Amino acid sequence: MASFAQQFGGLKSPPISSTLPSYSSKNRHCTVLPRKRIAVSAAAVPITNAQTRERTKLKDMFEEAYERCHTAPMEGVSFTIEDFHSALEKYEFNSEIGTRVKGTVFNTDANGALVDITAKSSAHLHVQEASIYNIKHVEQAGIFPGLREEFVIIGENEVDDSLILSLRVIQYELAWERCRQLQAEDVVVKGLVAGANKGGVVAVVEGLRGFVPFSQISTKSTAEELLNVALPLKFVEVDEEQSRLVLSNRKAMADSQAQLGIGSVVVGTVQSLKPYGAFIDIGGINGLLHVSQISHDRVSDIATVLQPGDTLKVMILSHDRERGRVSLSTKKLEPTPGDMIRNPKLVFEKAEEMAQTFRQRIAQAEAMARADMLRFQPESGLTLNSDGILGPLTSDLPAEGLDLSDIPPAEE
Repeated sequence: MASFAQQFGGLKSPPISSTLPSYSSKNRHCTVLPRKRIAVSAAAVPITNAQTRERTKLKDMFEEAYERCHTAPMEGVSFTIEDFHSALEKYEFNSEIGTRVKGTVFNTDANGALVDITAKSSAHLHVQEASIYNIKHVEQAGIFPGLREEFVIIGENEVDDSLILSLRVIQYELAWERCRQLQAEDVVVKGLVAGANKGGVVAVVEGLRGFVPFSQISTKSTAEELLNVALPLKFVEVDEEQSRLVLSNRKAMADSQAQLGIGSVVVGTVQSLKPYGAFIDIGGINGLLHVSQISHDRVSDIATVLQPGDTLKVMILSHDRERGRVSLSTKKLEPTPGDMIRNPKLVFEKAEEMAQTFRQRIAQAEAMARADMLRFQPESGLTLNSDGILGPLTSDLPAEGLDLSDIPPAEE
């Protein structure tokens, strides 16, 4: 009788007994004989007629496509090679340096960003060209994948012919335009001091580095003390072609000082003490509180009355807008002489009230001065109205002039 394997496609197999272990009843152990490799003939996986036909069909299709690629590669294509080149010429990309292009950021890394500008290859935006400010990663300038922005072409990479882009160039142009506009509007801006040299300090305004001469700085601080300090500034010169940006702190302070009327009370902070007085910061302006204007009583040592960092109220005595100097007083705010030494808290509580009294005395003194001018210079053609303001003589005045004898003397 034929074996079981022989019934299926003539599979060859050794006798079953040859693969079984031998067993001994005496020592009760098995000896495993080495197995022989079973060879399976192709007839073990029968292929149907349908599968054969499908394989033959696929083979014919591949051979036909291969032949067509060699003999007629454009067969079935709706456009020709000439049409393709014509389309490329129609949409030829302008890669000249200085050209502005629209692009979309699709990748960022520590070196910069890759930008799709619909050219033959992607363009590169280096991190140094991503902003007019010093940044370490393009994300600090708000550049992320998906951002669509306008760039300017500044060069070409010789290795792979990819274009090099810049945002910094565009930002510089906008910054200069902004500075010209601010200069025309004559506004005060803030500039952060970033460096210094023998002639002055360097301040950053709108991302540009401008020069502030020491002669245009109202404070007495040294260059080292001004580092990283935001100064109020005004534009003196804005010249993009020469890359000249000159600023003035004194001009900015003069505008602020215009709001400080004589006799007004302001809050200040003691900045430093000198033998002749104390320098007080009153909102970005340094004023001098002279030792003689601290109190009616004599002050032999300023440190016994004031210390750096103290907050106090002072009254504006005078200010020189051109030179940026302000004179201050607490002496005029004393309810009684010596209060600034004995009870400074009372002086600050009564400051506005005492300043109002001081202003009234000033107004009376000015009225008397005007009256004296008219009394001794009638030929001036001026008169004093009911508000104490000098003006031209009007036709309705009596021909004999004014009687000034009834003007009361100024109260002490």
